[in-house]
Amino acid sequence: MSTVQISAADVNKLRQQTGAGMMDCKKALTETNGDFEAAIDFLRKKGAKVAASRQDRESNEGVVIARSSADGKFGVIIELNCETDFVAKNAEFIAFANLIANTAVEAKPASIEALYDLTIDVDSTTAKIGDVIIDKTGKIGEKIGVSKYAVVEGEKVVAYIHGNFRLGVLVGLSAAVAGADEAGKDVAMQIAAMNPIAIDKDGIDSTTIERELEIAKDQIRAEGKPEEMVEKISLGKLNKFYKDSTLLNQEFVKDPSKNVAQFLSTVEKGLTVTAFKRVALGA
Repeated sequence: MSTVQISAADVNKLRQQTGAGMMDCKKALTETNGDFEAAIDFLRKKGAKVAASRQDRESNEGVVIARSSADGKFGVIIELNCETDFVAKNAEFIAFANLIANTAVEAKPASIEALYDLTIDVDSTTAKIGDVIIDKTGKIGEKIGVSKYAVVEGEKVVAYIHGNFRLGVLVGLSAAVAGADEAGKDVAMQIAAMNPIAIDKDGIDSTTIERELEIAKDQIRAEGKPEEMVEKISLGKLNKFYKDSTLLNQEFVKDPSKNVAQFLSTVEKGLTVTAFKRVALGA
């Protein structure tokens, strides 16, 4: 047992050098009698030094996991990144991403930082997600980390994963009616394919609307249309933009004779989308 007093400043200094967690740094300094070089060697065995040395590496590969709660009223999407496709396809890496998502569904953290502070059981130990990520960085030999975290709450939340963990979607529906699971999946597939920017036109910010109007007006003028027609035609183009870019107004991919709002009404009158999130790997 060390007899050397380990100060908070020493712990923080080692943390800055290695990227390891505070408790790991304190333990390393305690175990090595305050010897910084020996403490770094101690941490290297856990992968902390590797984590620090890879902070400038690009980690654009990985997996996207979407998950909803057992009661169907809450859902999360996480993107867990790594450096290579080889690691991204590894079953252990995918299982770790699923464990993080499952933990987030249960604990409902407000941010990635809060997510990293949650504890999980992995490899026969209990530790914070952030510390496990550092540990796995050392073992895998690649920089890994959660880059995106999104949540949706609603009366019925459906989760969908598309393209071998390349894209995740959450859809919040206004009611948990019969057929809501299948309808939610259909709408999630629509979102994955068509990438709407809002539920309907009320969800589009004024800056985007003004930009679309200006683009439309410039196009119309370039076509040589008289100025008195510009405003009317530009409003028509704006309505086309709403149809193409807002979820409820888009043509339903599985049945183009209806838009998404009309499709939902065939499931249950008044059924609609209250929220959605779409996370694509690396986007």
